[in-house]
Amino acid sequence: MVTSLPPRSTIPIEETWDLSSLYNSSDSFNLVLENLEQEAKDLNRKFQGKIVDSSTIILVLTDYMAFLEKLVLLSTHANLAVSTDQTDDKAQLQSSKFGAAAAKIGSTLSFITSELLTLPKETVEQAIEESAEFNVFLKKLLRKKPYQLHPEAEKSLAAYSSTFNAPYGLYNTTKMVDMNFEDFEVNGQQYPLSYVSFEGDWEAEPDTEIRRAAFDAFSKKLKDYQHTTAKTYDMQLQTEKTTADLRRYDSIFDYLLFNQEVNRSLYDRQIDLITKELAPHMQKYAKLLQKVHGLDRMTFADLKISLDPSYEPEITVEESKQYIDDALAIMGPDYIEMVDRSYSERWIDFAQNKGKSTGAFCSSPYGNHPYILISWTGRMNEVFVLAHELGHAGHFYNANREQNILNARPSLYFIEAPSTMNEMLVANHLLKNSGDLKFKRWVISSIVARTYYHNFVTHLLEAAYQRKVYERIDAGQSVNAGILNTIKRSVLEEFWGDAVDITDGAELTWMRQPHYYLGLYPYTYSAGLTISTQVSKRILNEGQPAVDEWLEVLKAGGTKSPVELAQMAGVDITTEQPLRDTISYIGELVDELVRLTNEIEAE
Repeated sequence: MVTSLPPRSTIPIEETWDLSSLYNSSDSFNLVLENLEQEAKDLNRKFQGKIVDSSTIILVLTDYMAFLEKLVLLSTHANLAVSTDQTDDKAQLQSSKFGAAAAKIGSTLSFITSELLTLPKETVEQAIEESAEFNVFLKKLLRKKPYQLHPEAEKSLAAYSSTFNAPYGLYNTTKMVDMNFEDFEVNGQQYPLSYVSFEGDWEAEPDTEIRRAAFDAFSKKLKDYQHTTAKTYDMQLQTEKTTADLRRYDSIFDYLLFNQEVNRSLYDRQIDLITKELAPHMQKYAKLLQKVHGLDRMTFADLKISLDPSYEPEITVEESKQYIDDALAIMGPDYIEMVDRSYSERWIDFAQNKGKSTGAFCSSPYGNHPYILISWTGRMNEVFVLAHELGHAGHFYNANREQNILNARPSLYFIEAPSTMNEMLVANHLLKNSGDLKFKRWVISSIVARTYYHNFVTHLLEAAYQRKVYERIDAGQSVNAGILNTIKRSVLEEFWGDAVDITDGAELTWMRQPHYYLGLYPYTYSAGLTISTQVSKRILNEGQPAVDEWLEVLKAGGTKSPVELAQMAGVDITTEQPLRDTISYIGELVDELVRLTNEIEAE
């Protein structure tokens, strides 16, 4: 456990990622950025007003694609550099500089989309027939035609892109720079507190008195910033609502779901079915935790504790590699080579340091290798977290090699399927290779408490809360801290019923997630895990043929819709059945935990 977070400058280099393959100095970064601003102007002069037929469509998209490949490397470097230390003024200034330049570039090049969409539909369709490389991009572009604004309006909106992104930056600055946590005290002893240590350590602390005291201290500090954070969030919401109205979408939901290539029914189904049908299973799990730990009452602060803290294995970074290699070996030698390179070539940032972004993520820039951020605490459950992020890496490692930059990225609806698939493969591997009752219970509880709790409960409850917020915004209203607290509390109370006491501070959970600044993202975790649960069962039962089909899905990138990608993997998400099967599977896992606990306690 980290007693206090050190500054980034003191972190051993082997715990950090190596960004030099993107850019190795600020001078080279600035030079390329200046060149790209000029290239954007050159593209504008070369093509603006001249996109008139299928041949010029193909020419402009060829140049635009080459331009994007260079821009995405700059964008990635700017974002990754600041994510590891948001107290670093140099990184902050570089990120701001890139944001301002990217807005100018976007405005300069907005004519491409505008001119393509003002062409007769037949002209674009001719280009689709003539170019296999751009047909997917152009088909998706034609879908936007009813929502496209006048070219000058599009240019103005693009110029304001950095301003529109400002709420997300403000949220992160408030959270990671301005919010400093004081130590908290239990029985005369002081304990250090930070965002990273709370979410990485104190939430799962076995000592109930310390855990609840940490939750209270953490919540107290969040409360100090609730009004600023709520105002920041409302700025984001109002920007999205204005954009949806300007583009003549029927609702803010239609606007935010448009690029996901799914309709409102798939979105609502995930929230409604899980809220109703998963809740009884998770309430049973909460009561099991209360019983095993002998708690006087089950509170919101107790939901992240391990079923058996005394059995929580510890693991080093080096040891994690063998577990992951063994678990993911079924994916084939090319996939494992990627995993091995991620360790040996320092694609992963393991460090815990002051100013580092919380949680974990994977960034996979086109034309380079993936990068993974995680804060490694040495708990075995982080093997699941790392496997999850390597699932994202494996997805884009394959898609980026097979598709061009315009076709590589799939719908957000599907994005969490490859990541959660890896968690399932790790769990299946661990279960298959041990008959020990306590180890088996630990593995199953990890699946429930990490994989399914995180993706089917935490993010699902975010989605249920988010839907209520957007319904309010769609009706022309706004939000403040009091309203957001009330909505969040009501969602938590509805899901947990009388199994969990939603204590003061739980309602502030809305302040902890950056997902709300990324549109309708939270519900996609359960959507992805629904798909991966079904495919992992196929892999267990069918072996290599199911693996081969899954690899083809990864390679397809964004050339198919989420429904088509799922169908390629043998899952029909147009029906409720995959989701109902997955909820039923979670219920079976919880029942197995109850059975194993009774058996272990009877020994």
